[in-house]
Amino acid sequence: MKAIVKTQKGEGFMELAERNIPVISDDEVLIKVSYAGICGTDIHIKHDQFPYWPPVIMGHEFSGTVVEVGSNVTDYAVGDNVVGEPHNLACGKCHLCRNGKIQLCEQKRSIGWGIDGVFAEYVKMSEKLLHKIPNSVSLKTAAMAEPCAIVAHQVLERTNITPGDYVVIMGMGPIAIIAAQMARVAGAGRIVMCGCTSDVDVRLKIAEKTQCLDKFINVQTENAVDIVLDETNGKGADIVIEASGAASAIKSAIFALKKTGTFCGIGMTNAEEILIPWNTAMRKAIDLKFNMSSSYNGWNIALNLMAAKKLMLDDLIKVMPLDDFEEAFSLLETGKAIKILFDCNL
Repeated sequence: MKAIVKTQKGEGFMELAERNIPVISDDEVLIKVSYAGICGTDIHIKHDQFPYWPPVIMGHEFSGTVVEVGSNVTDYAVGDNVVGEPHNLACGKCHLCRNGKIQLCEQKRSIGWGIDGVFAEYVKMSEKLLHKIPNSVSLKTAAMAEPCAIVAHQVLERTNITPGDYVVIMGMGPIAIIAAQMARVAGAGRIVMCGCTSDVDVRLKIAEKTQCLDKFINVQTENAVDIVLDETNGKGADIVIEASGAASAIKSAIFALKKTGTFCGIGMTNAEEILIPWNTAMRKAIDLKFNMSSSYNGWNIALNLMAAKKLMLDDLIKVMPLDDFEEAFSLLETGKAIKILFDCNL
């Protein structure tokens, strides 16, 4: 089968290669991958900025159809359309696993970086990590389930947006746009998105199509903190969702928050360390909430919102074949696309 492989450590070292179709164990299913999404993590792996174990087939966001089941599999059958949590090899014994936080297990080795992933024609997955796709959700839309589950866990389960809240979102990527839509679902009263000049032609237009924002601030030509404070009569934002990973945005988020506001950190950064205005955060008594990956219930929330047509995702998506992976990564890194899905059947 065709697969996109990170062959060794270092910058680049990605290639389209032939790999054997995976052989499943008794507790696994074999899935024919329909669509597989490029995540920011995949871009970090390309640039050697995220842990991974090469050679490894990349990719962890997907939708597909079950084509074979192991002898111990009871809840899934050939023909089922599924998505899956990338929490492979979690030990099940540590305090994190026992408390339902398998996504944080030290033994976890996700598809796409720890074990072979979904930028391929087939992938094998443990039954316990699967979710059935609702009948009303297409395979293309369902391939967005993993980023939606991350946002659902962080924004809806952990950040507790209250109806009427003034919410600022730093960033204009797919996570930011999904977060804005979920903030709207939660009843946010005003949603302000902050981005750059490079976001105006593509990302802002798509965000506006989803009707997820009330205002856009170009941080390269405007002072986001001043605007937020002016609009809130000096109080500040109730919640800032930081989805950019940019040091300047992280700093601005703390200044833009009200006293007792919530900093919702969901964007990975390339830097080892970020300087923040610590004393300002202390004086404001802000709540800091960081996130890594998704919860079981986050997946249920995401799929239910998809089925209820509460999320507008298709406008974010550009579909490309595996063969064009170099162009696909380039489009994302230059801001000319928001979300690219590989059609793994092309």
